[in-house]
Amino acid sequence: MRKPNVAILGATGAVGQEFITLIEERQFPFESLKLLASARSAGKELTVAGKTYIVEEATPESFEGVDIALFAGGSISKTLAPEAVKRGAIVIDNSSAFRMDTNVPLVVPEVNPQDIDTHKGIIANPNCSTIIMALGLKPLYDLSRIKRVVVSTYQAVSGAGKEGIDELTNQVVQVSKGANTDELEANILPCASDKKHYPIAFNVIPQIDVFLDNDYTKEEMKMVNETQKIFHDEAIEIVPTTIRIPVYRSHSESVLVETEEPVSVADFRAACEAFPGLIVKDNPKAQEYPMPLYTSNQNDCEIGRIRKDLYNDKGMNFWIVGDQIRKGAALNALQIAEYIIEKQSF
Repeated sequence: MRKPNVAILGATGAVGQEFITLIEERQFPFESLKLLASARSAGKELTVAGKTYIVEEATPESFEGVDIALFAGGSISKTLAPEAVKRGAIVIDNSSAFRMDTNVPLVVPEVNPQDIDTHKGIIANPNCSTIIMALGLKPLYDLSRIKRVVVSTYQAVSGAGKEGIDELTNQVVQVSKGANTDELEANILPCASDKKHYPIAFNVIPQIDVFLDNDYTKEEMKMVNETQKIFHDEAIEIVPTTIRIPVYRSHSESVLVETEEPVSVADFRAACEAFPGLIVKDNPKAQEYPMPLYTSNQNDCEIGRIRKDLYNDKGMNFWIVGDQIRKGAALNALQIAEYIIEKQSF
């Protein structure tokens, strides 16, 4: 099997570091590897599978001879992804730049792998919350088409980057030293803007990203638009509320789904048990259910609290939790790359 020449853009960031960890864990095949980042990070040394690499500054010329380019995300994607494609690379991008481009497939490999084959050089990774929800929706959709979804997310601070983690840690330390919660220093959340920031320690913030004209946030509308695109079904009604909670890693989601036909709990649970990327953890009597503390650094998402709607026979509730840096970002992209390598379509 031919091995690709691979580049990782954003190799020194959280998602880039997760790419490296997963490449080692999964023994991801490559012929050569380039680690790319901003000029500020160029020159750093990183070890991958026992070999030391020097991080290079990312330029258009960096992608000469590269077969697969893994982009960790960020605004630079819009500039460098087309340049990488011009030089013959297939770009798998974690940013939001290309997700809703009609010429770019938006892929969760367990849900719509066939879309990978339609790419024209760029393949987009969905938003982390969308990926996690899609894994829970797909086995149900296969039993009966989904009409409506009401979802509330409970998202870890690492979704805001290392700065989000540091801010939570610093605020907890401040409180442990006697600071009042209204005195806590807050510079990051709910979003990077010139508007208000609120402490996340001992708090819950019902906003992720900026509000749009319809009073939903950008994060919430990503879940709407991306899910419809992944399922090729613009008629699915999705009503999201995205919430930031004081957890370091792993996003949780409470999902209520209405299907066209009734689906039994037993049938849905069996479908989830057979579905790749899902672990069913659903034993209320033993108080067993998914939690972010125990899904962090885990590849699969866990699904539980599966139960029927109390008033609607076509309604199904579930709770799903997944590591948003792994399955919600780096792992999803790497699985797309693995599909391409298996098909030898690079």
